[in-house]
Amino acid sequence: MNYSTAIETPEASVAEIAETRERRPHRRNVAIVAIAALAAAGIGWKLFHGTAAEAVPPPVPTVQAAYPLVRDVTEWDDYVGRFAPSKTVEVRPRVSGAITRIHFRDGDFVRKGQPLFTVDPRPYRAALAETQADVAAARSALALAKSDYGRVAGLTGDEAIAASEVDQLRTRVRSASAALAAAQARERQRALDVEFATVRAPISGRISDRRVDVGNLVSGDSGANATLLTTINAVDPIYFTFDASEALFLKTQRDRAGKKAPADVQVRLQDETAYRWTGKLDFTDNGLDPRSGTIRVRAVLDNPDGFLTPGMFGNMRLADSGTVKAMLVPDDAVHSDQARKIVLTVGKDGMVDAKPVDLGPMVGGLRVIRSGLTPADRIVVSNYQGAVAGAKVQTSRGTIAVDPATEKAPGAVPAGPSEPVAAQATLAN
Repeated sequence: MNYSTAIETPEASVAEIAETRERRPHRRNVAIVAIAALAAAGIGWKLFHGTAAEAVPPPVPTVQAAYPLVRDVTEWDDYVGRFAPSKTVEVRPRVSGAITRIHFRDGDFVRKGQPLFTVDPRPYRAALAETQADVAAARSALALAKSDYGRVAGLTGDEAIAASEVDQLRTRVRSASAALAAAQARERQRALDVEFATVRAPISGRISDRRVDVGNLVSGDSGANATLLTTINAVDPIYFTFDASEALFLKTQRDRAGKKAPADVQVRLQDETAYRWTGKLDFTDNGLDPRSGTIRVRAVLDNPDGFLTPGMFGNMRLADSGTVKAMLVPDDAVHSDQARKIVLTVGKDGMVDAKPVDLGPMVGGLRVIRSGLTPADRIVVSNYQGAVAGAKVQTSRGTIAVDPATEKAPGAVPAGPSEPVAAQATLAN
């Protein structure tokens, strides 16, 4: 028997069996990976090709809504202008001579008739005395002529003299009367010269500084070419002049056609926040400037203490539109839609609607709405991001109130194309 062959055969089988056992775990791992890949593929197919999940609707936003606040407001137009004296006089002498005295201090407030300068009056007093003597001589000559004529005027019969002599005596009376009148006229002229030697204030007002000092010769000849001594500005009342547009001028003219009272004006100075100076319009120029399209307008203001000075700038507001009923909404409630201004409103069905509006000035922290809304519209006053035109919202009660801190403070109005709209508004008392 060949035992070697029998023995080798089992050894080979054992080696194959061992190799096969070593490969079984690897195959199990490969199978597990394959199953996982199939599961992942199934999930992906479910996600991309299966039935879509139903979308959950977003919650309806909640906003506060309130009715517009309706109040009486006074609308004002804004201007910038200068103060000007109601009267201006250049003080010049009417006689020539040397200045001997000055009766004021530069910048004083002077009264009409108050002495300002004294021109040496001695030459004029001497001339007055001479004319007074001439008057006395002429009066004596007239008395003699009247006496001579009186003696012959009543003679008759043999005592009568020739008619020619009577005529001569009558002529002497008339000549003496004329000479007396001429002498009296010269006396009045010389008296005026003496009076003019004291230069007095022609008006009441604030005087400028003196242009000449004592000892200077001044000329009173040639009228306006006489020496300039100083100037006086009347500042009570005082004028405020400004330029108005043609549109506002037309509005003012239509108010005048309705026989309305002159519009009130209020002015504040550059360092003031309140409009403390009040007055009235009193003059509009007779034509518009063709280059600028504006017209010069003037207001008059009381200035008893002389605080306002000609040449000062001021910001003026004119109650040109008067008191009107206005709808007020928060300025935040006004939104821009390209070139339009809109306000979001909520209907009875809860739908949001965008309404175009025309804006007015700010008053009390609120915006005046000129048109586009009615008092029955409910305005969205909160959660503006959640309110979209055409969408539905839930509403809660909101309020619109005037801010007491800014109730009397003026607010600006957006610039319009060419419409004459008021620049400011305040709540009417």
